[in-house]
Amino acid sequence: MKYAIKLNEEVSFDQIVQQVDFYGVGFIAVVDDLGYLVGVVSDGDIRRALMRDDRSINNLINRNPETISSSASIQQVCHRLKKIHRRHIPVVNQDGILERVFLLDDIDFNLKENTVVIMAGGLGTRLGDLTKDKPKPMVHLAGRPMLEHTIELLRNQGFYKFKLCVNYKKEKIIEYFKDGASFGVEIDYVEEQKRLGTAGALSLINEHFDAPLVVMNADIVTNLDFSELVQFHEKYNQDITTCVRTYTCQIPFGVISTDGNNHIKDIEEKPELQFLVSAGIYILNPCLLSNTRKDQDLDMPEFIKNAIESGRKCGVFEITGYWADLGRREDIEKAETDILNSN
Repeated sequence: MKYAIKLNEEVSFDQIVQQVDFYGVGFIAVVDDLGYLVGVVSDGDIRRALMRDDRSINNLINRNPETISSSASIQQVCHRLKKIHRRHIPVVNQDGILERVFLLDDIDFNLKENTVVIMAGGLGTRLGDLTKDKPKPMVHLAGRPMLEHTIELLRNQGFYKFKLCVNYKKEKIIEYFKDGASFGVEIDYVEEQKRLGTAGALSLINEHFDAPLVVMNADIVTNLDFSELVQFHEKYNQDITTCVRTYTCQIPFGVISTDGNNHIKDIEEKPELQFLVSAGIYILNPCLLSNTRKDQDLDMPEFIKNAIESGRKCGVFEITGYWADLGRREDIEKAETDILNSN
């Protein structure tokens, strides 16, 4: 197995050093004859042994290394490595047998530094009894909370830092997602003491960010490539990028236009009108957080209008793929069907 050596009576200190040098990654896993992970040896372990003038293999091997389960996703492994500041980790099955050594250098996968802020404090009154005992983001969609679908989508695209803005029955969300570790992400909570609208919770975020924020409503399901969205935002040097959808509505009557003198100029039977509507997903430059007042009740349309009036550059990104707002029971039922049909 690559990046591993089998420990037996014939293996010497020098052979281990040679294998570490051969693979060139500063690390090697050590297994027994049955494939169970015994430990690991790193460049640092070798240097410390030489400084002690100790060539004992038993003292060389780190027998309590960081490991990760073979059931973990790539995103979870990358998240773990980032957290412990390593570039490699042994992957073991439930019995402790080494299955492989995971190296970040072997994959083309970049974790995103953008924090994802999800507005999850709404009441969900349009859903009736579905939100009587739970907050709207915890309403099940295809067997899991709708919020879990969103976190999973973003995690699979490399986003791992989340802030959940919560209010109504917030304990249900916090109890389920905790710190996000079991979902392969990091989750912090922004707790609204009162409902602050669709943008007011931004005023409670008081920290420095080095990258644009992804801000979205919790009741959205989509297959949007968020990396593409962030790249678009940065390419056009926007302060705010609002995701939009084309919305078509049909007038169910014949529409008459006149010349202002009660004379008909034209009549159009049941015309269709098209509009760009907000999709509830935004990219914000961190500097805009200072445009909010703490505990101010503020909705996103007003937030954007304020940015426009202050001379900020505000643009749109049209979503052409799958997108649905889950505001009504029938929306959830349709989204469930869409998800099941896509699997």
